[in-house]
Amino acid sequence: MKLLDDIKPRPNHHIYLQTLRNMTPAQRLQKAFELSAMSKELFLFGLKKRFPQYTESEIKALYLKRIALCYNRNY
Repeated sequence: MKLLDDIKPRPNHHIYLQTLRNMTPAQRLQKAFELSAMSKELFLFGLKKRFPQYTESEIKALYLKRIALCYNRNY
């Protein structure tokens, strides 16, 4: 079984790559910041939805705890 057999079709991938190539480095960096902020908002929204009884400070503490688990720890 080849590794490529497991990849799902991406019919618009070439358009995505061309869009990235047409952006300036500053635009690509700005887009990365926007995606990062959106990811954080979605994560917080999900935590608030899952734990509606938590206060804002409890949500923030839980967010930080879970984010800390995401980092690669080589020790």
